Amino acid sequence: MQSSKRLLLCSIAIAVSLGSVSAFGAFPDKRISLVVPTAAGGANDAMARVVGQAMSTILNQTIVVDNKAGANGAIASEFVMRAPPDGYTLLLGYVATHAMNPALQKLRYDPVKDFVPVGMVGSSATVMVVNPNLKANDAKGVVTLLKATPGKISYASAGNGTAPHFAAEMFKLSTGTEMLHVPYKGSAPAINDTVAGQTQVMFPSLFTAMPQLKNGKLKAVGIAGSKRSSLMPELPTLKEQGIDDVDVSQWYAIFAPANTPAPVVEALNKALNQALKDKAVVQRLEGQGAEVTTMSTAQMRTFIQEEQVKWKKVVQAAKLKAD
Repeated sequence: MQSSKRLLLCSIAIAVSLGSVSAFGAFPDKRISLVVPTAAGGANDAMARVVGQAMSTILNQTIVVDNKAGANGAIASEFVMRAPPDGYTLLLGYVATHAMNPALQKLRYDPVKDFVPVGMVGSSATVMVVNPNLKANDAKGVVTLLKATPGKISYASAGNGTAPHFAAEMFKLSTGTEMLHVPYKGSAPAINDTVAGQTQVMFPSLFTAMPQLKNGKLKAVGIAGSKRSSLMPELPTLKEQGIDDVDVSQWYAIFAPANTPAPVVEALNKALNQALKDKAVVQRLEGQGAEVTTMSTAQMRTFIQEEQVKWKKVVQAAKLKAD
């Protein structure tokens, strides 16, 4: 009798296992939600739509962009963390959700343990921009103005704890200058007010600033990174202008909840990498200021851990606080 029970349980286990394999093999058989931690219209949203559309074609399944803005990406991250680990709810994470937030605030999710990387999408250089009416043609010129008028010039950010905020504070620390911080709820309104002259300086991603740079409504004065951007090779870095320790790369990657089956992650990774090899996709991303970047899952985990250490040091040095 005991033997029969064991045989029955074994048969059930095998059946479940086979059924699971079959289910993974059929993935995806319904639409996928790609959660974006910012409002519609921003850089993250634009990237998600370009990549999501390409992956939809490859997977022969609809990918819907779902914007869940708030708490510097923490709301969207927690939402995805709690979603079923089946590959149908994904997160377009970025430097804030997986590196800056842990350094700045206590989170209800662990950026490493609670997610599995699907793949890196790309990165965008952080560019120091100014309103064209500001009488400075390079970063050193801005420093001269700031020292002549301490606290009189303001800088815009997408909110406390965002990459533009971090970059500006690093700039202030490095140059010994003062600027008035004006935080906004997102990059779009921050960019708009810098264009309008309500604020004079900003450190957006090139992906965010490119349209306004192309039409001359903003002026770029330096790249806040370790090297020049291939998309604006003529623009020197801040380091080349004598300003050290301002290195902010704004990267974007797709994540799934922890414990998502490996075959599902592999299918998504394959579709993502195939999409990023499409010349039309690359051209659209580069045209908007992003550079396609790829990493293995192992490389991504190491990269994220290194980013967390880096931004923790910045937070401590600049004494930054969350909203």
